[in-house]
Amino acid sequence: MPPLRELDQAERRIERYGAGGFRIGGVVHEGGALVTERRTAAWPAVSLASLDADDVAPLIALRDEFEFVLIGCGPRFGLLPKAAKQALREAGIRFDVMDTGAACRTYNVLVAEGRRVAAALLPVA
Repeated sequence: MPPLRELDQAERRIERYGAGGFRIGGVVHEGGALVTERRTAAWPAVSLASLDADDVAPLIALRDEFEFVLIGCGPRFGLLPKAAKQALREAGIRFDVMDTGAACRTYNVLVAEGRRVAAALLPVA
């Protein structure tokens, strides 16, 4: 098992969230974000309720970069819509849905442990 690292040593550490965006690895990102160990990309998804297969397609395209994904669904927990859930399952992607704050914190802890995790984050106003 790899040694634990300090959270602030993780390259893609999610430092802040709120006000419609994120600060990840020292860079501010407006709107939603897809975060893996290798990259951070804009995620144009606008709300949990409207997520469909097209919205998760960019995440599916990155599936070789992670073992599972944390889906931050905004300020409150909600259920992933059927179309998005089905697309992820058909692609063989394991996922967990939680509010965006919990997803950010969990992502940081798992990255610090050396886990291959991704985060798909909807912004919190």
